[in-house]
Amino acid sequence: MKYHSKKTEYNGMVFDSKKEAQRYAILHELERIGMIRDLQRQVKFKLIDGVRWSNGKKHRDTYYVADFTYYENGKLVVEDVKGFRTPVYKLKKELMKAVHGIEIREA
Repeated sequence: MKYHSKKTEYNGMVFDSKKEAQRYAILHELERIGMIRDLQRQVKFKLIDGVRWSNGKKHRDTYYVADFTYYENGKLVVEDVKGFRTPVYKLKKELMKAVHGIEIREA
């Protein structure tokens, strides 16, 4: 759950925040006029494989879920709408760069 955010519906879709819904509206229009293409929401990127500890317990795979992905000028853009940057988000942002070579664009 996002900090101090309220679920917002736009165009029949539910977003985690008003800010995210507003950003989607902008991106949707950019896609409509051909400035971006292949707009997607909630795309998962695997960051770390899960492991089984010596005590038998398993740690799940670790993922980063992007708010939006799209192509701009032929290049993949991974975008996150941020109001508050948690320590977990900061770590996952660094892992996205290290594992996938992707710099997250913050809106």
